[in-house]
Amino acid sequence: MNATIMLALAVGLDLLLGDPAVWPHPVRAIGWCYDRLDAFADRMGWRSRLFGTVGVCAVAGGSAVLVWAASLLPVLGPLCALYFAYAGLALGSLLAEARRAARFLMAGDLDAARTVVGGLVSRETAELDASQLWRALAESVAENANDGFVAPLFWLALTGPAGLWAYKAVSTADSMWGYRTPRHEALGWFGARADDVLAFVPARLTVAGLWLAARLLGQGRGVTLTAIVRDARKSASPNAGWPMAAAAWLCGGGMGGPSRYFGRIVEKPRFGPAGGQWDAGRLRLLSRMVLLTGCIVAVGTIVLRIVFTFCNVA
Repeated sequence: MNATIMLALAVGLDLLLGDPAVWPHPVRAIGWCYDRLDAFADRMGWRSRLFGTVGVCAVAGGSAVLVWAASLLPVLGPLCALYFAYAGLALGSLLAEARRAARFLMAGDLDAARTVVGGLVSRETAELDASQLWRALAESVAENANDGFVAPLFWLALTGPAGLWAYKAVSTADSMWGYRTPRHEALGWFGARADDVLAFVPARLTVAGLWLAARLLGQGRGVTLTAIVRDARKSASPNAGWPMAAAAWLCGGGMGGPSRYFGRIVEKPRFGPAGGQWDAGRLRLLSRMVLLTGCIVAVGTIVLRIVFTFCNVA
């Protein structure tokens, strides 16, 4: 299958189908591998940077080889490649879950909202009130615009489905092990650093997409890139702060502040205008902006691939 056509079909399938709960998903298999490695590190007393590095490289490399081999199967290979390209993107499911959480919040069902938001964020949600849930939901949508779509699409376009799943394996390691806790600080060191490197360019592409999307929607007038960059640099992560700062300023809702992780309150850097509260209207705007950003990045990527292919042929 032509790589450009596969890219377009993968994006279309992601937006149309999302991640059906009844379908098996490769990320769950990757997560299972990291769980087993985590338990093995406990048994052997190997909770070290070296073991974490070897583990992440093994899972990422193994994922890439399996996807590459499946893509070479006779007859089924192109379908396997398309499936893995589609399954690596998560914009459709992200926006669907955001809408579901928003419906619960608007209905006043905080328990249901906490459950849905808890599936999107790593912080504890059991004690969050409505305003805190709106903020956590907005932060997740903004950050995952990059982590769940732009970064995977970037690596899909550059390296194909095999490279995409190597990136997804690294990203999953960061999600599961990338915490500065006694248990995971050493084990997750390599996964966190590798994810920082692999998501560096996509995070900034996400900001560019959000900026253009806001302009097309008639939003964010008066917001400067200087303010976004200044806030983005507050984050300890070289990437996470960029889409969050952009979303906060362009939608007029503040992000950051106290959040509970592993039973401990962490004061996260604050992004955006002081006092801007998230609600249904602002989240709706953010969701539209993120969807348009995904379309902008996807169309731009496809056009660039067509141009490069034409130049190579010529």
